[in-house]
Amino acid sequence: MRRLPLHRTVTLMTLAALGAATLGSTAGCGDDSGGAGGSSGPVTLRLGYFPNITHAPAVVGVEKGIFAEKLGTDVKLDPKTFNAGPAAIEAVFSGALDATYIGPNPTVNAFSKSKGEAVRVISGAASGGVALVVKPGITGAQDLKGKKIATPQLGNTQDVAVRYWLKQQGLTTTKEGGGDVKIVPQENAQTIETFTSGAIDGAWVPEPFVSRLVNAGGKVLVDERDLWPDKKFVITNLLVSTKFLKAHPDVVQKLVDGQVAANEFVNTKPEEAQQAISDAIGKITGKPLDLKLIKQAWPTLEFTNDPIPSSLKAGLDHAVDVQLTEPVDLKGLYDLKYLNNALKAAGKPEVVQP
Repeated sequence: MRRLPLHRTVTLMTLAALGAATLGSTAGCGDDSGGAGGSSGPVTLRLGYFPNITHAPAVVGVEKGIFAEKLGTDVKLDPKTFNAGPAAIEAVFSGALDATYIGPNPTVNAFSKSKGEAVRVISGAASGGVALVVKPGITGAQDLKGKKIATPQLGNTQDVAVRYWLKQQGLTTTKEGGGDVKIVPQENAQTIETFTSGAIDGAWVPEPFVSRLVNAGGKVLVDERDLWPDKKFVITNLLVSTKFLKAHPDVVQKLVDGQVAANEFVNTKPEEAQQAISDAIGKITGKPLDLKLIKQAWPTLEFTNDPIPSSLKAGLDHAVDVQLTEPVDLKGLYDLKYLNNALKAAGKPEVVQP
């Protein structure tokens, strides 16, 4: 079945452009007075996340002071927002970021390009929230022949998902936009306009763009949750640089404690969480995300601490199958002992270390 991002998630191909020069700095670069922790003053934790609904635990954790509380006075939280996975991963590689919430494909990219050295996944954050929205006259896969379908970026999580699904339906695609179904990579924000103008016939995108397209007259043809076991697949991970992890395992534990507490808030106080997301996005971008849109998209997402490693591996396999990447050995990617410590302390079931 198939896996997904962002929306603004990143591509299994784009990060290759960072090149060996960037990667040469993964193990040893960075400012030792910042995230690597200088000898004086509190440790600074530079935490990246995206101002959108699929990063709700991060947005709420920062906005409601949950991370700051868990980190305590010995750690200074320095939150940084990003709009795309490649920029966040480049910041991790350059030493400008210590940890980040990120989609599955950038996670794989970072691990692969650093030969398994630069990053570790320490928690999940969210699952679901992705769909194929089409014009009302399209009722099945075969109706898509000759049509144009948008994705956020060539090779990104959603792009892989739609190409793999179409292949399963006996339909062809090409990287250049040819084949039975024409795949048109474009910014999610642009997709609403191209959909309403008729330039595209549908899009495989994450929330809140699924809801926006539905409100613009589209209908959901494929809810990606239906393609996965138990309707679960990772959309957002919490990833940490191995340099910071080795230098400050105690801070990483506190960060994961904060992630578990943030997800508890999101799941037990959904209305407060939704309002916090709208407010926080307004502060960051200058325009609050419509609260009605957040409420509409909310049921399609599951905020879970489980990183669902099997779905990340399956998504990678799908990308290989549609010839958008080469195989990657994911051994060593996950370090979930901090998560299991936090879950045990909170009286919650532990997750299985892959």
